[in-house]
Amino acid sequence: MPEPLGQGVAGEGFPYPWSVYRWLEGENLFDEPVTDLHATALGLGRFVAALRGVDATGAPASFRGGPVATRDEDVRAAIRDLGADGTHDAAAATALWEETLRLPQWEGAPVWLHGDLLPGNLLARDGRLRAVIDFGGVGAGDPACDTMAAWTLLTAETRGTFREASGADEATWARGRGWALCFGLTAEHYYRETNPTLAAVAHRTTTEALTDHHRTG
Repeated sequence: MPEPLGQGVAGEGFPYPWSVYRWLEGENLFDEPVTDLHATALGLGRFVAALRGVDATGAPASFRGGPVATRDEDVRAAIRDLGADGTHDAAAATALWEETLRLPQWEGAPVWLHGDLLPGNLLARDGRLRAVIDFGGVGAGDPACDTMAAWTLLTAETRGTFREASGADEATWARGRGWALCFGLTAEHYYRETNPTLAAVAHRTTTEALTDHHRTG
């Protein structure tokens, strides 16, 4: 994890808080994919579990920590458009989305979440996962959000390793797949013209979530 060195405040020319962190060697996983996904799944799962174990009393809400149902309108718009042009199977996406909306919601206390565990926010060196970066969206909420990495990055063969290491129960895992579908559909819909790299990650995420749903029922 990056070590914070200083904190800045909004000012002329940049209207947001900002921070300075100690430099970490490595390349993001867009540019340097990991070669050992089992080790990555294990390390990332342990990271999620460790973060969740930190006392979240008084923590701000994560931007993805609430019910995924709040994204319903955007998801359905993405299904409509991406289904119409043949990018994804609209019927399959709708079925998984509606199943997600029927899932029991998180009833425990909010826990710490990174909230954005995408390949661009993970660093690799020599083909191995070395760091998690970009904590700008960190906050508290439903732990399901941080299981999205199982579909944004991992494979059917390595998801079980991540799930066991993260300690996700069945309901959390199912909600996490719903979050992955939500991210995949809405990000591809939004970024397919302006950010092809992120749109490709989103496309893969939706495909993995739908395939996983079809395979596991």
